[in-house]
Amino acid sequence: MKKFEEKKFNIPDLKGISKKTIEEHLKLYAGYVKNLNETLEGKQDIRRLGFEYNGVRNHEIYFSSLEGGTKALQAGSLKKQIEEDFESFDAWLQVFKSLALTRGVGWAMLYYDRRDKVLINAWIDEQHLGQLQDCALILGLDMWEHSYVADYQPSGKKNYIEDFFANINWETVEGNFQNSAK
Repeated sequence: MKKFEEKKFNIPDLKGISKKTIEEHLKLYAGYVKNLNETLEGKQDIRRLGFEYNGVRNHEIYFSSLEGGTKALQAGSLKKQIEEDFESFDAWLQVFKSLALTRGVGWAMLYYDRRDKVLINAWIDEQHLGQLQDCALILGLDMWEHSYVADYQPSGKKNYIEDFFANINWETVEGNFQNSAK
């Protein structure tokens, strides 16, 4: 069986999110890769597959959106789709940030529904409950406490969300969208 490999990410200094938090977060990602491979090899309970697999893939989207430095969203296919589906980028962003403030641990996600050709915001409890069938993940914001508590404290969720968006490389997110819309 194919083994999944840990990807390496080139994440620069970020606004608000410390190198220490990123280092610890990357160790957690490495653990998901290890546990996924062990699950597929039969060394761990197969009921963990969805949790470990989504832990790998969600984190790859999350970390890749922080690589290469901040780059603004340009006029392109993603921005056009956001404006068609949500009236404006600002309207979408307000809804997405509000979604990210959902109580509990999980992920705020932007998906592209390839069948109906629309963008969908969704809250995913933990990371294996509620993933949207046949939708491509375009942007994922990790809202588990390990991603922000060391830098922001539990009460700093809103500041973490703001800083996440200040750090995004939208060229990468645009690439995710273009790849899913093919």
